[in-house]
Amino acid sequence: MDEFILETKNLTREFKGFVAVDDVNLRVRRGTIHALIGPNGAGKTTVFNLLTKFLPVTRGQIFYKGRDITAMQAAQVARDGLVRSFQISAVFPHLTVLENVRVGLQRSLGTSFHFWRSEASLQVLNERATELLREVDLADFAHTLTVELPYGRKRALEIATTLALDPELMLLDEPTQGMGHEDVSRVVELIRRVAANRTVLMVEHNMNVVAHLSDTITVLARGSVLAEGPYEQVSKDPRVLEAYVGTAETQP
Repeated sequence: MDEFILETKNLTREFKGFVAVDDVNLRVRRGTIHALIGPNGAGKTTVFNLLTKFLPVTRGQIFYKGRDITAMQAAQVARDGLVRSFQISAVFPHLTVLENVRVGLQRSLGTSFHFWRSEASLQVLNERATELLREVDLADFAHTLTVELPYGRKRALEIATTLALDPELMLLDEPTQGMGHEDVSRVVELIRRVAANRTVLMVEHNMNVVAHLSDTITVLARGSVLAEGPYEQVSKDPRVLEAYVGTAETQP
């Protein structure tokens, strides 16, 4: 089995002459938590959009599980286990917590878009949905309308719906954004737990989260890789410190 589940070679994205991602070579080792960090505007979310095929690549290649997926569609890479969460909560607010997870599980029935199917036909998914809710500490909220959940719990639900797609590689975009300290601690433990048998690539601004979770950190600045390595190494890199000047709340 290949050591690296995801690799990019000279990954580049231009927008009408502006280079948002510039010749990025990224390698994500299987079974690790890999953080992608950098100041605002560094190109982190654009990299995620390229990896998950929300944007086409201008130049370069993307390899997932050893295969070139540069020209593949978003749905194809998701079906193959490369699954992403977003900065904003992407759940159905007027479904219950259990129903949200069940929507993700419907793919296993081949009825992903058959929202008019009877309740009885979806009961077979309840056991697995409940298991996933236990994994993210939401079992007690199974029958709560999602709109009534606190923000941190909604983020946990989003991770559960991502897990419902059975990812091999989870891309988490700002998983702790906008959270208070208690919610951040809960989500950190959640990410550590769900990463036990899969690979995680995350964009995260909170350096305490990055320090506690990440095996490897890649630092982007102005669309290019500035530094890479474990937190102890990256946090002392003068180039990284310079890139973060003026953003004390996120400085490593």
